[in-house]
Amino acid sequence: MNKKGFTLIELLVVIAIIGLLSTLAVVALGSARKKANDSKRLSDVKQVQTALELYYTDNNSYPTTTAAVNLGTGSYTCLNSAGFAASGCASPYMGLVPAGPGTTEYYTYNSSAGTDYVINATLEVGAGNFTLGTVSATPSGITQ
Repeated sequence: MNKKGFTLIELLVVIAIIGLLSTLAVVALGSARKKANDSKRLSDVKQVQTALELYYTDNNSYPTTTAAVNLGTGSYTCLNSAGFAASGCASPYMGLVPAGPGTTEYYTYNSSAGTDYVINATLEVGAGNFTLGTVSATPSGITQ
């Protein structure tokens, strides 16, 4: 007797293998997404640092704030010669100050005296030479 087709056991084994591989792929993608977000955070902070250094070169001080503010929101969406402003500012150093990759995530900026500043961002899993946690950017660079 010549039987053609697969047995039930063979089909179940193939389905189990496919399920295992798809689970591993989803887990790997989640980790890659978090790493990509962390890379974006570091890149955003470096771009803001560059704009602040250009501002400092022209004004001999950094934009001042009375307390830590969320970049990319309200009056902190662009940076021009008058400091941070709402969107659409003229002659900007940075036309659009970035907010974090999450919908409610922001980078905090603080400079009370104008002689230095601190920008804080929180990493999910780490990127580059940084691990999970808060990174702080100052005129000296980015540290953890």
